[in-house]
Amino acid sequence: MLFIEKVDVWLFQTLNLHLVHPIVDDFMVFLTSGKLSGHILWLAAIFIVLRRGKKGFLVIIFTLLAVAFADFVASGLLKPLVQRVRPCFALEHFRLLIIQVKSYSFASSHAANSAAVAVLTWIFFNKGAVIDKLFNLLMIMYALLIAYSRVYVGVHYPSDVISGSFIGCCSGLLVYLFFSWVMKNVVHLHFMRQEYLVG
Repeated sequence: MLFIEKVDVWLFQTLNLHLVHPIVDDFMVFLTSGKLSGHILWLAAIFIVLRRGKKGFLVIIFTLLAVAFADFVASGLLKPLVQRVRPCFALEHFRLLIIQVKSYSFASSHAANSAAVAVLTWIFFNKGAVIDKLFNLLMIMYALLIAYSRVYVGVHYPSDVISGSFIGCCSGLLVYLFFSWVMKNVVHLHFMRQEYLVG
């Protein structure tokens, strides 16, 4: 086993076996299950629309595209390519707090998806009013807790969630930059030409 893999296993067992508490167990299970904590994202979508109006729907569309891209890279490309066995199936000493079907570990799509959401909300809300900044902070904390919960409940190594979070951040930025480029170089130029022809 390579040194970096040993460190990954050691860190996983430290977070999964030692830095734990029964009170935190239920909270981590709640966070890591989309069926339980998914309504938080619905509340976030409602907040975005209430704060940004029609533009809020555009933010939501960007976010959904970023999540879809992040999920595709993490689960559609990397998991079948790397084929890393999850720690709950590879190690002898661990705590498994949820039912986990046989699937690959690298990279964490939960971490990727939640990071993509956090990046898009940061882009659109980091310069807003105090309530917007508070919302932005909550979404970043939510993404970090989702990533941490995957290690805590026993289904991912730390490197899985770190890589997944990186993928999610890159996905959010790429989606934003792509559509910014389209708006500036395609849509804006089209309207300028139309105005020139009319004028």
